[in-house]
Amino acid sequence: MHTPPSDDLATLDTADSVPLPAEPGGPRRAASPWRGRVMAAGLILAALNLRPAVTSLGPLLEEVRADLGMSGTVAGVLTSVPAACFALFGFTAPRLARRWGPVAIVCAGLAAIAAGLLLRPMAGGTVAFLAASALALAGIAVSNVLMPVIVKRWFPDRVGSMTGLYSMGLSLGTAASAAVTVPMTDALGGSWRTGLGVWALLAAVALVAWLFLARGGTGGSGADGAETTRTEATRTEATGSEAGRTDADAPATAESVATAETAAPADGPAIRITRSPLAWAMAVFFGFQATAAYISMGWMPQIFRDAGVSASTSGLLLAVMMAMGVPLAFVLPRIAARLRHQGVLVVILGVFGLTGYAGLWLAPAGGAWAWALLLGIANCAFPLALTMIGMRTRTHAGVVRLSAFAQSVGYLLSIPGPLLVGVLYQHSGGWGQPIALMAGFMVPQIIAGVLAGRDRTLEDER
Repeated sequence: MHTPPSDDLATLDTADSVPLPAEPGGPRRAASPWRGRVMAAGLILAALNLRPAVTSLGPLLEEVRADLGMSGTVAGVLTSVPAACFALFGFTAPRLARRWGPVAIVCAGLAAIAAGLLLRPMAGGTVAFLAASALALAGIAVSNVLMPVIVKRWFPDRVGSMTGLYSMGLSLGTAASAAVTVPMTDALGGSWRTGLGVWALLAAVALVAWLFLARGGTGGSGADGAETTRTEATRTEATGSEAGRTDADAPATAESVATAETAAPADGPAIRITRSPLAWAMAVFFGFQATAAYISMGWMPQIFRDAGVSASTSGLLLAVMMAMGVPLAFVLPRIAARLRHQGVLVVILGVFGLTGYAGLWLAPAGGAWAWALLLGIANCAFPLALTMIGMRTRTHAGVVRLSAFAQSVGYLLSIPGPLLVGVLYQHSGGWGQPIALMAGFMVPQIIAGVLAGRDRTLEDER
């Protein structure tokens, strides 16, 4: 299986994408308080748009399938598309940003999201619907990769707080789209096409804001940006391997991983990543937690609806699952950073997941809110995985390679999961076998997570 190369992540050389210390003469900062507020608003608007294309579909999947004549297997393909797009398009982002600059690429990503969400309701068949969804998801993929880099560039001395703001926007967009899509659809006439298409308006608003930011010169590209990068990269190398990092006591979170991915791998000899047991354990852990997340976003509302829960309540249940990521995304990394072995957290999250799936199999409607809460906690393995990537390396080069390998291979591994759920659902006529498969996926996730959480680093395996 071919995996996207990590070299592009290591050689991204735009002024917006290198890790920069917060010092005079360093990175650009907001020129005035209002400018800083506008930039923060731009971050929130972008974050709000990075999940509705996925989570707005789940509550209306039954109507979409009926209208387009979509089988359970094809619906499974549809729910696998996000992981496929994140794996394939996400790792083109560094190469595009090296040529045009991250801000321009995020603008293009938001344009793709808006266009895809606008075109999707116009689809007259399954192929056109899949194509429009892929367009929106491609925009999400490239923006996903570059947004933490922009946070680091715009707010070098407030990376933690601004990333927290961005993460809250991401979780809010995820939960809100799941919760309000069905009520909004009913209020607008009851057509799924209107209910899905209205999310293009939010993307358009974000696009206008980012075009303003790009026009205002918050991002560099081209020759000037590359020259700035080379100068600052030289300064960073001169200060040692800790240069450009955020607070040393802070846990490694999404922004630290993304920032490290853009650092040149100059710390020590090359790491044979494909021969590393740690790297494979991390990739498998990342892949199975992503599998659980995309199965939940794609299929969970349908499970509840088939159990007799209303469409609007099913959307709210999915919103509860997604909303659990808001507080736990802050708490888990801090706890993990204080532990030498993160395996205990992996096991705890796995137990929550297995309990949730057992309840879903036994009484999907009777205990729906409890199962949604338990599975929402289990799905918070994502911030834990990002934290572990940062903790299992000692050098910039190690973070670059481990993050690129774990995420690219992990997303590729997650593609079949939602598809298999759809196939089992169609051929078994119920949810017993699919839920058993979901619970079965938790076993390798726990095993791989415990192996990846051991107190060692990638550099030790040279």
